[in-house]
Amino acid sequence: MQNVIFPNRILPYFLVAPQIVLTLIFFFWPASQALYQSMMREDPFGLQSGFVGLANFTAILSDETYLSSLKTTVIFSIATAFLAMAVALLLATAADLVVRGKGFYRTMLIIPYAVAPALAGMLWLFMFNPAMGTLAYLLRRNGVPWDPLLNGDQAMVLVVIAAAWKQISYNFLFFVAGLQAIPKSLLEAAAIDGARGSRRFWTIVFPLLAPTTFFLLVVNTVYAFFDTFGIIHAVTGGGPAKATETLVYKVYNDGFVNLDLGSSAAQSVVLMVIVIALTAFQFRFVERRVHYA
Repeated sequence: MQNVIFPNRILPYFLVAPQIVLTLIFFFWPASQALYQSMMREDPFGLQSGFVGLANFTAILSDETYLSSLKTTVIFSIATAFLAMAVALLLATAADLVVRGKGFYRTMLIIPYAVAPALAGMLWLFMFNPAMGTLAYLLRRNGVPWDPLLNGDQAMVLVVIAAAWKQISYNFLFFVAGLQAIPKSLLEAAAIDGARGSRRFWTIVFPLLAPTTFFLLVVNTVYAFFDTFGIIHAVTGGGPAKATETLVYKVYNDGFVNLDLGSSAAQSVVLMVIVIALTAFQFRFVERRVHYA
């Protein structure tokens, strides 16, 4: 490995300075403010506040609605990450086999990632709206009593599909890159030895995609916890009866709707700790099963 030699000692610090400044402004400063507000009790207008210590944390951890939102978040995150990664891997494998028009297919599959979360949510809401949705009409015509506005399980299925569809394109990009990095000679040798397509995939392709899969597992977990707010807000608004109210949506609901600023700040701190702990767990234990070539 060749070491990079800079012309002077100050240049490296200038190169990393923009990223450090952005991190301080958009991560550490908001995080410190949330931690400070989580130990305060403020009136809805922010005119008066008082120090309450860990009272806000004690209140939310003993609140049944918060624990229900935690359970909803776990189910939603697992389902979204699994569906988004599974479909993306399937599409990447299929696109890798295309001989003509490969670039066109890949470009078309990447387009959904450019759609804003709120627009993606509205798209799926219109398609599955029980009053005027085309797909909702087909479901009802085939005997499925589809109504996500009243049925919590159906609402959860709808937001999972919408959130996963938004993330499939991102996963697709990395899986395609991972497939291109696999030496074709390995697959040709396995084919000569008589290994069929499914066996070649599970014994050669999938293990070599382990680094990519692990990276996407971390990214999709963070995405499901944080970046799906716009989709949930547009599709269900956390309903019906809080069936799709995840932790990040409850932070918004309690802070900006109910104006319980201290509780909302405490929830954001707990959410941040959960995501950091989950990511650390993945790097500590899951990465052990990843083999880098």
